[in-house]
Amino acid sequence: MVKTSRKGSWYEIIVPKEWARCSLDHLLRHIWKAPKKMIHALRMEQKVLVNGRSPDWNKLFIPGDKLQLHLFQEEEPSAVPAYHPIEVLFEDDHLLILNKPAGMDTHPNEPGQINTLANAAAFHIQASGETLNVRHIHRLDRDTTGAVLFSKTALAGAILDRMLEERKIKRTYLAITDGLITQKKGKIIKPIGRDRHHSVRRRVSPTGQKAVTNYEVIRLMSKEHKTLVRCSLETGRTHQIRVHFSDMGHPLSGDTLYGGSSSYIRQALHAVKMELLHPLTGEVLTCHAPFKDDPAIFQNIDLYSI
Repeated sequence: MVKTSRKGSWYEIIVPKEWARCSLDHLLRHIWKAPKKMIHALRMEQKVLVNGRSPDWNKLFIPGDKLQLHLFQEEEPSAVPAYHPIEVLFEDDHLLILNKPAGMDTHPNEPGQINTLANAAAFHIQASGETLNVRHIHRLDRDTTGAVLFSKTALAGAILDRMLEERKIKRTYLAITDGLITQKKGKIIKPIGRDRHHSVRRRVSPTGQKAVTNYEVIRLMSKEHKTLVRCSLETGRTHQIRVHFSDMGHPLSGDTLYGGSSSYIRQALHAVKMELLHPLTGEVLTCHAPFKDDPAIFQNIDLYSI
C-alpha cells in the first residue's frame, strides 16, 4: 500500500518502489487514467509538486520522492446540505461509503429536493468543517438499501468513474424472490430497455442495452415459498436485478412494480457488500452494509459470510 498523508489542502504520497520506472505523466495518464482536461489543469495551475518543486513531468520517479497534489479545494456542493441520520461504512480524505436506507433517493431528481442520500452526504461533509462537492459514483433505487459510494475530490471521482466503467468496483447484492429457484447458480444475459407503456418500468427487450446478472442461491425458504439469492452485476442497468428475476418468473418479493408479491413493504433487495482498490493508495477496501429494516426483511444471515 502507498504511504500517504494530508497536509492542509495538499495530499502527499511517498513514491513506492513499484513506481520506480514511472513518470508523473505516466502515472496520471496510464495508471490513474485521469481525464486529459484534469491533467492539463493540474499542470497549468501548478497543482502538482515533486519534493516541493515544480516537476519534470517526464522524469522517472525515485522511490522515496514526495509527490504532492493540491486536491482539497473549497467547492460548493451540488446537493443542498440537509441533515438525515446516516450510517458511514467507510470514510477517508477521498471516499465516503454510506448505508442507504429504504425510501430515500440516491440524489436529487428535481430542483430543491433535499431528502436524498446526496443531501445527507453534503451535510455530513459540511458538519466535519469542510466545503467539498461530494458526488455519488453510482446509485441505488429509492427502495433498495445498502452501500453507496461517493467521492470527495475531483481526482478520486474521475478514477472511480473509470473503475466503475471497467467493472473494478464489485458490488454484491442479496435478494429474496417469490417462488423456489431450483438452479443453484446462473448467469442471466438479457438486454434491458424502457417499457414504452410505463414511464418508470423497464423490461427485457431485444433492442435494449446489454445486461448481465450473476446469481447464486443461498437458501430455499420452502415454508415461505421464496428464495434467498446472492447477485453480482457485470453491467449496471436501471432496475437490472428486478427486471431479470421478474422475467425468469421469480420477481423480487415486495416488488409490486414487477409483479412481485406484497410480502414486504419494499422490494427485498440490499447492496450488502462493496469491494474495490482505493483509487490513490491501492489499499483493498471491503465494506459490508448492515440491514436496517424494521421489521426485518433479511433474517438469520451472517452479514460477513457474504
